Amino acid sequence: MDAPSGERTVADALAVRAARRSARHLGWLLVLTVVYTTAGKLGLRLGIVNPSASPVWAPTGIAIAAIVLGGARWWPAIFAGAFLYNVTTAGTLATSLGIATGNTLEGLVGGLLVRRWASGAHAFDHGGDVVRFAALAGLVATAISPTIGVTSLALGGYARWSEFGPVWLTWWLGDASGALLVAPPLLLWGVRPRVHWARISGVEATALCAALLLIGLLTFGPLGGPSLGFLCLPVLIWAALRFGPRLAATAVAVLSGVAVTETISGLQGASGAEQNAQLLLLQTFLAVTAVTVLVLAAVVAERRRGEARLRELATTDPLTGLANYRRLVAVVEDEMKRFDRTARPFVLLFFDLDYLKGINDRHGHVVGSRALCRVAEAIRLSCRVIDTPARYGGDEFVMVLPETDEAEAEGVAVRARLRLAEDPEVPAITMSAGAAVYPRDGDTIDRLFKVADRALYAMKRARGPD
Repeated sequence: MDAPSGERTVADALAVRAARRSARHLGWLLVLTVVYTTAGKLGLRLGIVNPSASPVWAPTGIAIAAIVLGGARWWPAIFAGAFLYNVTTAGTLATSLGIATGNTLEGLVGGLLVRRWASGAHAFDHGGDVVRFAALAGLVATAISPTIGVTSLALGGYARWSEFGPVWLTWWLGDASGALLVAPPLLLWGVRPRVHWARISGVEATALCAALLLIGLLTFGPLGGPSLGFLCLPVLIWAALRFGPRLAATAVAVLSGVAVTETISGLQGASGAEQNAQLLLLQTFLAVTAVTVLVLAAVVAERRRGEARLRELATTDPLTGLANYRRLVAVVEDEMKRFDRTARPFVLLFFDLDYLKGINDRHGHVVGSRALCRVAEAIRLSCRVIDTPARYGGDEFVMVLPETDEAEAEGVAVRARLRLAEDPEVPAITMSAGAAVYPRDGDTIDRLFKVADRALYAMKRARGPD
């Protein structure tokens, strides 16, 4: 028997959706393969001690970032890219397969370790996770590729066993620096691709970039060298303190690009051993600097989040999530100052949950607390963006309505009470309301509160005893 047409339609839609997902995934696999291959070919241009070992190696950072962001499903692109740039550079089919296997395992192990033990893509939100990222992805996982790769080259006759140590060290330091310099900005931008800066921040960011490029060219150019790299630290610390981990990681990556380019240009004519040693020294310095700056940026970001949380706790009612009395008073004072400038009135709208004592006596205090939260939600949903809902204390709530008259405030009160009346949760609850207009009903906070409170209790008395 044929399936009903409705079921066929749903099945066809699911099949089309699955096919689109597969095609999209294959497309991204191809993009990652091309990027990884291109980065590998560029890196192998610096294969001085061995054509397959480079002291500057971005593919490791690309692979780790891909696995952390997308999971193990990206390994075919890493394997294909590693095989392509190796088989077209030096070695045989067997050695290229061995190196590709090592590179793939390195990216997989590094990415999965970070996902499991260093908070994954959020590894740079906390200083401890930055250290774990550096240890797991930068030191432990990066030992896999050189061990398998140099062994494959030695077995295939493309490297002497007596050169195993120097080639392995170059390979490992190149991979480690790639993990610590390239992966962080990719991960941070992958998680949060958009930036929202105030105008002054944009100007400051432009100044930071200009200063970074200038000092990078002066430090690593013809007049400088890796030994003067510490001169870049103030600029990097500036990035960490002012812009957080994402811009700090980007600044280090930009600096590393300038440093490598200028160092290579300055080593023209030097022996291969000297070039390799200078590049290894440079990469070590940059990797250590990256970890230091990222830890600093993460600690500063943690502190700012903690301060924001404390400010929120100091101005928020813990039960309802509305503004507390302290925040309410501050908002009313601000609106009074705004009236002095604009002569536009505002309204204090008081609400009170009816019969809270009866709810507590009959249903218990947990249900009573829930009733307060229901009132708070009804008030919050009735607010405009510019309004401020607050808990005044006990079962009383206040809404500050800027640029509002009494008639408009009454409309808000009706909407809030209707919203609460339509709430299907048991027990059914109601609330009373009263308003005070500034400056008509009073020119001080106390007078406004008293007028609104009297209006509220006038409505409450009309409802009967509490």
